[in-house]
Amino acid sequence: QVQLVESGGGLVQGGGSLRLSCAASVRTFATYTMGWFRQAPGKEREFVAAISWSGAYTRYADSLKGRFTISRDNAKNTVYLQMNSLKPEDTAVYYCAAALLGVVAGRGDYKYWGQGTQVTVSS
Repeated sequence: QVQLVESGGGLVQGGGSLRLSCAASVRTFATYTMGWFRQAPGKEREFVAAISWSGAYTRYADSLKGRFTISRDNAKNTVYLQMNSLKPEDTAVYYCAAALLGVVAGRGDYKYWGQGTQVTVSS
């Protein structure tokens, strides 16, 4: 069983930055692909970014490339999402997830999910 706890969300002005963290309570964290998804009110949960177990490979939603950066620290069992130049349309609940697959982008590919952290970007 993998437990994931996100943190770092909050209210930020447009153009600002936030760094989300996701701490995993599993000894084999380094074997999991980690991903970030987000869900805005009234919309489906969508892929944001993913990172391979080693950190060598990353994948991003096309619309977010250049603004968001995913990284991980296997010694701390933590994955991060650095979000820059935030826009009001980035407002959503952000979820981290874990998969025992490659650097995948499908919701169904991820087995474990956190509870989410709210990010609100004001205009």
